[in-house]
Amino acid sequence: MNKNLKILKNPWLFIPTLYFAQGIPFILVNQLSTAMFKSLGASNTFIGLTSFLYIPWSIKFLWGPFVDGKSTKRNWVLIMQIILGTLFAMNAVAIQIPVYLILTLILFTLIAFISATHDIAIDGFYLYALDSKNQAFFVGIRSAFYRLAMIFAGGLLVSAAGILGKSLGNLKSGWTISFGISAVVFVFLFIYHKIVLPYPQGDSAVTGASSSIPFKDAFKEYFTQKNLGIIISFILLYRFGEGLLLKMAQPFLLDKVTSGGLGMTLTEVGLIYGTFGILALVLGGIFGGWLIKKFGLKKLIWPLAFSIHLPNLLYVYLAVVKPDTVWHLNIPLLTFGLWLVPFHPVVQICIIIEQFGYGLGFSSFMVYLLYISKGRYKTSHYAISTGLMAIGMMLPGFISGWLQQQIGYLWLFIISVIATIPGLLTIFFLPFNRESENNS
Repeated sequence: MNKNLKILKNPWLFIPTLYFAQGIPFILVNQLSTAMFKSLGASNTFIGLTSFLYIPWSIKFLWGPFVDGKSTKRNWVLIMQIILGTLFAMNAVAIQIPVYLILTLILFTLIAFISATHDIAIDGFYLYALDSKNQAFFVGIRSAFYRLAMIFAGGLLVSAAGILGKSLGNLKSGWTISFGISAVVFVFLFIYHKIVLPYPQGDSAVTGASSSIPFKDAFKEYFTQKNLGIIISFILLYRFGEGLLLKMAQPFLLDKVTSGGLGMTLTEVGLIYGTFGILALVLGGIFGGWLIKKFGLKKLIWPLAFSIHLPNLLYVYLAVVKPDTVWHLNIPLLTFGLWLVPFHPVVQICIIIEQFGYGLGFSSFMVYLLYISKGRYKTSHYAISTGLMAIGMMLPGFISGWLQQQIGYLWLFIISVIATIPGLLTIFFLPFNRESENNS
């Protein structure tokens, strides 16, 4: 019996699948929805305005103490997963209804709120289930499997929607099937986690000094820490340039050449992000976590910060050159014959470099957020930090569509590069303590 309990507590059994589950709804809401709306004829202005879907992740710290003060993180994880599976199934049906645009937007909003709560629970469970050394070690692993969720949600499901939609002669049907697959996957994840998730010591409802839900205590402890202004500035500004670029990256690839885009198909974009691009992202995340564990975050934060920001220049290059080289590869599909796959070598190389750099730089950012999440309310503190991070992504993303239509893709990408500078400057003043360096 003890041996079985030891096996169940092995982090390799649940950390990968938890962060795979965490990544799926976020990518569905903030990336796959972009491809879906664009393929169904929505304007870039509308797509940019859907950045409000970041709001739940931006304000999740408001109910972080509620998650801390009610039940265990394990229970929260399981409940949120079954709700998410249900919402995915509802979205699959909603796409076929004439007023699908409004219905799917409402459902994406609900998914966003449930997903943000799911994130709080998973991150809190991570902090309780692993000691500080394993927290640092697994940051690259969790990031890698979060990125694998991008293969599934941002790559495979997008490609599947394009292929099936073309085969069935109706893109809506392709998207319906993709969301149906998501629902089934989440039901399996719920069942699996119900079986394998351990019961970490300390994973219980945390009460405050003045009430059963520690809102006041959790916020007071976070917002009275030293160097708060620098820490918040770093969190808000570090990904600001990325926020301008992210929402418009896929529309740029999908838009007609006459509109400043590259004129690619939905299937082609799914393949570029969902194959070599996502593999580079996963490898970058794992390599970044390993580097931080070996050499320490303080020594590496500058090169890792440049690695996430400098590749934005590649989008400037693509917008200027508009490479049109296409290879057509014949890929055997078992008994189904050959699949003629269009391959854009120049675009793919740029995406590989950009995604690998992103994986490196994002690892350092998340490790720092872990370091400043301490004490009894570390779940709430981490939720506050990641909520502020989401605000730093949402605000530039909200105006990105409008800005692109005013100045074009090229100048938008140039501005996104310039917008990374304030975040880089905050690193000069960022506090590092001895404990964080020892843990790294």
